[in-house]
Amino acid sequence: MEAAIIGGGSWGSAFALHLGRLHLKTQLWIREKEILEGLQETRQNRIFLPGFSLPPEVSFSADIRETASSAGTLFIAVPSRFCRQVLKEIAPILRTDQVVVSLTKGIEEGSLKRMTEVMQEVFLPRSLPRLAVLSGPSFAREVAEKHPTAVVIASSASESARAVQHLISDIHFRAYTSADIVGVELAGALKNVIAVATGISDALHFGHNTRAALITRGIAEMSRLGLRLGAKKETFLGLAGIGDLVLTCTARMSRNYHVGFELGRGRSLADVLAESPMVAEGVTTTVSARDLSLKEGVEMPISREVYRILYENKSPRESLGDLMLRTLRGE
Repeated sequence: MEAAIIGGGSWGSAFALHLGRLHLKTQLWIREKEILEGLQETRQNRIFLPGFSLPPEVSFSADIRETASSAGTLFIAVPSRFCRQVLKEIAPILRTDQVVVSLTKGIEEGSLKRMTEVMQEVFLPRSLPRLAVLSGPSFAREVAEKHPTAVVIASSASESARAVQHLISDIHFRAYTSADIVGVELAGALKNVIAVATGISDALHFGHNTRAALITRGIAEMSRLGLRLGAKKETFLGLAGIGDLVLTCTARMSRNYHVGFELGRGRSLADVLAESPMVAEGVTTTVSARDLSLKEGVEMPISREVYRILYENKSPRESLGDLMLRTLRGE
């Protein structure tokens, strides 16, 4: 195999579709028996990516170790809360000549580790493959529909980033490279929290002024935390930062925006999450963002209020008042 993907959700399936269209021999691992059988019979993931048939270059497997060992480039596309267990399953068979690329936009709850930090912790002291992360404004369905998409691939090993860049780029999908793996991962995770806030705001009919303020002040607090943790400011002004933030804060198909919108309409978090099999990473990332801001002593008022709405049953209108009436300061 030239590539392999762990995770048969919407993003993993769309990415497999993209790689297959590039005529790359790709294996996709799926844990759910129903989805695997459906793909084997119809080549369609009717639960997470209905309406698209994966090309013959893509094969399907229920054997995670066989899939992980089958390719030189391995993409991890599972929700952050499942990543550690999945990584433990594949750690014994990974090789130093492989590149493992995280497609997950989240921060592990509790440990507060980024996905590549979890990888390093799980893979060592065994052979450590080269690590990278792919992020940016990239809705799965739009990638499947061949809408022009631009992403960024970050790695501390520049040759690995360039190798993945050339492997996955074509006229529909353009990849840039970065050495700022900290910034790319943090931006990709934290933007989901701001998207929840924007969904709440739109449901309350606060208007475009409010949305623009949330996006702008959101990137400001994301950058503050990123800089404290060693990221580069320019990363937050690029595809992984402002690019992905604008996407998730302005599009109804964003799962995180949708969660916020439904909360703003007065529904409970439990009811909103129960209606869809898809994971909204912003719900758990809100906890990690709150904990990281407290640990690092970084002021993140929007993330703090989203946490209070999600987990302390605070009224969204009360949160807005508290945000607007904070001590006045310079920008």
